[in-house]
Amino acid sequence: MLHQKVDMHAKDITAGSEEVTIKGTERSIMHSSTGNREFQIFVSKPQEEPPPSGYPVIYLLDANSVFGTMVEAVRLQSRRPEKSGVVPAIIVGIGYRTNGPFSPERYFDFTLPVAAADLPVRPDGSPWPAHGGAEGFLKFIEEDLKPEIGKRFKIDENSQTLFGHSLGGLFALYVLYTNPYAFQNYIAGSPSLHWNKKWFDDEEKRFLSRLKQGNGNLSLMLGVGEQEGTHKSGMNENAQVFSKRLSMIDSGLNVQFKEFEEEGHLSVLPPLINRALRFALKRNVPGGV
Repeated sequence: MLHQKVDMHAKDITAGSEEVTIKGTERSIMHSSTGNREFQIFVSKPQEEPPPSGYPVIYLLDANSVFGTMVEAVRLQSRRPEKSGVVPAIIVGIGYRTNGPFSPERYFDFTLPVAAADLPVRPDGSPWPAHGGAEGFLKFIEEDLKPEIGKRFKIDENSQTLFGHSLGGLFALYVLYTNPYAFQNYIAGSPSLHWNKKWFDDEEKRFLSRLKQGNGNLSLMLGVGEQEGTHKSGMNENAQVFSKRLSMIDSGLNVQFKEFEEEGHLSVLPPLINRALRFALKRNVPGGV
């Protein structure tokens, strides 16, 4: 991996202006070992030395849009972990070569194969981009990205989190169902369950069987914005029903659901990130929060 500092700068407005960087953060291009896929990887390392167990790690999807928000949230809140419940952590953002906040490639990486007739209708009526590559994307994370991070940093293998929003939230739930012990914590914000709702119903028995193969010490947080309740996809209702069903499972899976007041599909991201940090990192602090 070739590394360079992440530049977060605006157009010069005076002769003396300087570029601004996120301290301790690097950006690189990484190719998958299979599938000829290319990703832009952002990594933020704490300034503090790693604890004996290693740094906890949060793997963040759609990094082009929310990486900076999460990095700054961790940097500020981890200054007093005994009060905030947030300890220093490595943030690994998975994004794409784009200057925009999102790339059409996410439709492929975050979704399962679905027949065209079963896809939800796109708001503007146009065809959806290529989709159905979730299996290959998970393979990239497990076989390419995680080993690379493990080589470069001292990490805590027992404190790894996957954070996804919208289609990224759908992918987080897909990973939970197919390979539950790949991570210890799952954050699914505004998950697009309407894309693959039937698949989750059909896969539930196999998921429960997979849970029994480990110690069951897993946590899932589902979060949605209050204003998403009016979305025709049924995003709020789907997430609530999903969380209630999983909460009834006697398997050691800790499930939490949170609806954020007065927030919409995109505005929910900052409060979701704040809540997610305490949820994912709380077990690293004596007494937790």
